Amino acid sequence: MVELAGIVILGIIAQWVAWRLKLPAILPLILIGLLVGPVSTLYTEDGLKLIEPIWNGTKGLFPGDGLYYFVSLAISIILFEGGLTLKRSEIKNVGPVITKLITLGSVVTFFGAGIAAHYIFNLSWQISFLFSALIIVTGPTVITPILRNIPLKKDISAVLKWEGILIDPIGALVAVLVFEFIAVGEGQAFTKTALIEFGKILLFGITIGFTFAHGLVFSIKQKLIPHYLLNVVSLSTVLLVFVGSDLLAHESGLLAVVVMGMVIGNTNLPNLNELLYFKESLSVILISILFILLAANINISDMLLILNWKTLVLFAIIVFIIRPLGVFLSTQGSNLKMNEKLFIGWVGPRGIVAAGIASLFGSKLIARGEPGAEYITPLVFMIVLGTVLLNATTARLFAKLIGVFLVKSEGVLIIGASKVSRLIGQYLVKNKRHVVLIDNNQVNVNKSKKLGLEAIEANIFSDNLEDNIELNDMGYLMALTANSEINKLAIDKFEKQYGENGAFRIVSADEMNDAENNPRKGLFSHTDDFIKLTEAARKHPSINEIDIESHEHYLNLIEKTRKDEDIVPIFIKNLEGTIEIISSYSKEKEAITKGCKLVYLGKQFTL
Repeated sequence: MVELAGIVILGIIAQWVAWRLKLPAILPLILIGLLVGPVSTLYTEDGLKLIEPIWNGTKGLFPGDGLYYFVSLAISIILFEGGLTLKRSEIKNVGPVITKLITLGSVVTFFGAGIAAHYIFNLSWQISFLFSALIIVTGPTVITPILRNIPLKKDISAVLKWEGILIDPIGALVAVLVFEFIAVGEGQAFTKTALIEFGKILLFGITIGFTFAHGLVFSIKQKLIPHYLLNVVSLSTVLLVFVGSDLLAHESGLLAVVVMGMVIGNTNLPNLNELLYFKESLSVILISILFILLAANINISDMLLILNWKTLVLFAIIVFIIRPLGVFLSTQGSNLKMNEKLFIGWVGPRGIVAAGIASLFGSKLIARGEPGAEYITPLVFMIVLGTVLLNATTARLFAKLIGVFLVKSEGVLIIGASKVSRLIGQYLVKNKRHVVLIDNNQVNVNKSKKLGLEAIEANIFSDNLEDNIELNDMGYLMALTANSEINKLAIDKFEKQYGENGAFRIVSADEMNDAENNPRKGLFSHTDDFIKLTEAARKHPSINEIDIESHEHYLNLIEKTRKDEDIVPIFIKNLEGTIEIISSYSKEKEAITKGCKLVYLGKQFTL
């Protein structure tokens, strides 16, 4: 009981430490697992581990095959959640670079790492290629914390993010298929039996995943499942699909849950976000328990097995040769600059799927007596821990060194995607600014996307926005919702992260009537709240510009806007074309000279 409670407590502590230090959670989790596992045998009186998942075959927290079953079920849930995030529309728009990275890049890693492992450690080709298949993946759960606080161009962040999301199920599938060739082929990977089993995996995995996904979506849409049972029914269906598929075709369960997640994620399911939030919370708990257990299950003998120069050579080849080679081949002919390619080649941390499936397959092959199988788990853990540690400590410095670090973030994050926000967003995009609109109203988000604007359906009360690495170049924050409390919350919560150059909100109705006490973060003017902005946009849905002749002319124009409810001043465009937000607090704007333009919403000035 103490051990089980201790694992959960230590796991959540590790997650908090990772959040506090802005590190991938996998790093403290594995380190804690090693400290209470193999390393603890060096300082305990009886020489036993503080936490022993399996002891003497039949004892421990998970005697017999208990750990194997737990790891299998946990990974199935994690992979299902990964599948939910894959959208066909996003795959179409990610560009040829990401497509090549998850195809050509995977091939380079698979063959390169496999050949290196074979010749450096004298492993069989089967074991070598199983190892290389396991390290194909780079997960978003390890990349996101690393990049979260590194201001980068949107292109770089998008490439790394989508590579991590799309390559997880691909790497898992390749590893499953290689394992099946080893397990069924009994050392002769291309026997008739192995090929038949390979076909069964594809047939049952895809069919069962596809069928149950549509069945679950149908049940939810027809309201056959009560709302309070939605999450638990979904969870039980995932477990049913995994176990059922695995019984019909051994090792097809992982493929089935990935397919199921992908199908559900690409349907118009109204409860999808709610389902995602539940699965994310569940995944946090499972990942916390899973990695402490897996690291604790490693023995000192496993660590000593790879404690030599060969391990360093293999690590160096994978990180400094194979990864950059795959990136450079995949980015040939793209618009990425050399320094951007170098950074993408440098950042390639391995994560949850690699370590989890390695422990799963490694233990199974050891039990079968497969020669060299004892190397799988420690070698993969070495790659996971080494790449995460390397990238977490050097990514920011490397970004500055090669010149991809954004000195000043110029993107504009707009909270609220109403008509006013969409008009302002369109104007900013035309003036070559990166703009992202956020709203929890799907209708507003869809309208924004139809106008060619980048929009995200999200709730600002959720922590997901803070993890969105595609918002790394945001430097201005504008809260434009109808709810003044939400606007204030948005400023308080995101000012530091997304409003380094300025964070503003429209004034409330009360503040609008109190001209002497304007908030310093007031937006546009102290006489225009959301209702007045909306009315101006409804009557005259356009953003206009007018030339400013002098500072006095500017003051006269501002005075006219205060008397006319159909005109709202929003920006100043200076001589260089730079756009500055007008604050309601600054009654007089300095350095307004001839050649500047006043940008305003509403009807055109009559001169």
